[in-house]
Amino acid sequence: MVPIKHANPQDLVNALAADDSSIRLKAALAAGTDPDPALADILVARCGVETDFYVRDMLTWALTRLPSDITVPLLRAELSAVNAQARSQALHTLSKIGDAAAWPAITRSLLRDADDEVARSAWRAAAVLVPEGQERDLAEELAAQLGRGDREVQLSLSRALVALGDVIEPTLRAAMASPDPGVHAHAKATEQLLRDPDAAFELAVHQAKRIFALGREPED
Repeated sequence: MVPIKHANPQDLVNALAADDSSIRLKAALAAGTDPDPALADILVARCGVETDFYVRDMLTWALTRLPSDITVPLLRAELSAVNAQARSQALHTLSKIGDAAAWPAITRSLLRDADDEVARSAWRAAAVLVPEGQERDLAEELAAQLGRGDREVQLSLSRALVALGDVIEPTLRAAMASPDPGVHAHAKATEQLLRDPDAAFELAVHQAKRIFALGREPED
């Protein structure tokens, strides 16, 4: 893909708002290829309204090419936006930047956001940014949402937990003692994912629910 050639930043700003998504994609590529800190606020704002997944992904890449001391404060400000996409994409970008300065902004309210996409992005960001020694506390916070949502939401939560490593084992054992079959099954499937990253998550959930219903391991 040939990036857009622009004589001045305004050309790029105009291209980022073009009706044609291919033009917006080329503009985002140009922004990352020739990083300009003066465009940071424009790129962050565009993330919150961009409708095309590939353009959003390119915008995130462009932001990772800029100094984090410029981008992280702008992205942290987006975390309180009313627009759910702005919160979600800011979290996603912060996870890609990986600057520890963003950790205090990953609040409990974001980790429990009512919007699934925001929560999923918060879980991933938290797993990346959590300071050493705080993994168990984060595991307990994430485990409070075991059983939430559809397959994709549950898989995202499980992957965030697994990313924390073996420290999650006591938390999962406690969750597996839950009388809620959804929580039990999700915790059990997460434990299996921890042991075998290539495990079929959906099958593991189904099997855990069956075991819970039977009250014992099923006979072959």
